[in-house]
Amino acid sequence: MSDEEWYYCLRHGTVEPPEGCRAAERLGPYPDRETAARALEIARERTEAADRADREWADKGSDRDPDG
Repeated sequence: MSDEEWYYCLRHGTVEPPEGCRAAERLGPYPDRETAARALEIARERTEAADRADREWADKGSDRDPDG
């Protein structure tokens, strides 16, 4: 594996090296171009997983007796 880093530019919708757009406009770093190209898919998967965890946590809290 190389020491390269790749980013996904949200502004341009492209994969770029570290010398690309400013950090606020991109996702990464990723270990290779192929992974960076999947940045939006990866972000969506992580968001869905976090949302599920939040719902599970909230559901467990609603099972508690409010009086103690």
